[in-house]
Amino acid sequence: MARRIRAFRSWLVPLILLVTAGGAAAATLQEMLDQAPEGSTVAPPAGVYSEHVVMKKAVVLDGSAGVIIDGGGTGTVMEIATSSAEVKNLTLRNSGRYHNALDAGLRIKGDFNIVKDVKIENALFGLDMHQANNNVIRRVTITSKPLNLELRGDSIRLWYSHFNRLEDNVVHDARDFVVWYSHDNTISGNTIRNGRYGIHFMYAHHNHVLENEIADCVVGVFLMYSNDIDVRHNRLLRSWGASGMGVGFKESSGVTIADNDIVGNAVGIFLDISPYDPDSTNTFTNNRIAYNGMGVEFHTDWEGNIFTGNAFLSNFTQIAVRGGGTALRETWTGNYWDDYAGFDRDGDGLGDSPYEIYNYADRMWMEVKDAAFFRASFALEALDFVERLAPFTEPRLLLREDKPLMHLPSFAKAAPKSALELLQQ
Repeated sequence: MARRIRAFRSWLVPLILLVTAGGAAAATLQEMLDQAPEGSTVAPPAGVYSEHVVMKKAVVLDGSAGVIIDGGGTGTVMEIATSSAEVKNLTLRNSGRYHNALDAGLRIKGDFNIVKDVKIENALFGLDMHQANNNVIRRVTITSKPLNLELRGDSIRLWYSHFNRLEDNVVHDARDFVVWYSHDNTISGNTIRNGRYGIHFMYAHHNHVLENEIADCVVGVFLMYSNDIDVRHNRLLRSWGASGMGVGFKESSGVTIADNDIVGNAVGIFLDISPYDPDSTNTFTNNRIAYNGMGVEFHTDWEGNIFTGNAFLSNFTQIAVRGGGTALRETWTGNYWDDYAGFDRDGDGLGDSPYEIYNYADRMWMEVKDAAFFRASFALEALDFVERLAPFTEPRLLLREDKPLMHLPSFAKAAPKSALELLQQ
């Protein structure tokens, strides 16, 4: 008899643990997580769990059965307050509405965690990473609350968080994707739409922005006091409006902008006192800069920016310089300008005469702010025609490239979609 009792107990104890993990004995998802041993997998049954969850152990939470965690419109829905945990295949929804509390769908305060295949819906802030390092965020879909743009929270917020990978996520109808005081993060393969700042760096150095599509935001990528950022193989599309720009700089140095499509923005590239470090440069290489109101706008006469191998196509204004300055101190080599009117008699693929941009009357909108309203109007166009025909004053040279490319670079020809298609999609 004693032997049978011992055998029965050896069978019963694992069953109790299994039922508890499955949610029959544990009344809440929080209890399931608290009772699970380190390193185990918690797979709750399908359902809506109306609670706020804090992960305190290195376990795997798998919501494949159809798990929804609903915050009920208060606070942060879920927090990972540990390291080496994993959350996958579930939905987080209905955070609180308080900006001062950073009410979020998901907050991470640990290291080496993995979050993948998660939906975050109706959350003021989507993902808040607070002093969280070496985490992987993959295939997460994020939307904010249905508020005016300025009242939404940030889709993704990195704060003093380093060496994280944010890959293949979809973000739309939120406010900003912000990276503040955070270094060595890789942001790749994401789709970001209908926000304010697609990605905004602030005092954030040595980060990588690769193969993202950022469309229909106010600003695509903005670099503020941030150095040594790599921005490559991205599509920065249709940032329009009074502040619209594909890529913006504010006192940032050592930045590489390469192999990007910068198409259909009010300003393709905006530079304000950048590079700020006098011993550094910013490089712009093999970018397609097309169908923008201004291809490149300099806030002031500056130096230290190197433009090489770029294709400038159908921009209303190729280059603009505010404050009465010029772009002559910048470096321009091997760029293609679709309005170049020179020849290539020696057949070396380079223009025989320089490409030059002069400041005629139609450019008065650069110095007179109110005149910008009349840009492209009949009055300015007529004044420009008369001045080019018989100049009243000596026009000011804004830019000179000695040997521009004669033919469209191969990267622009081989692009999967034409610039016009990117503008219209």
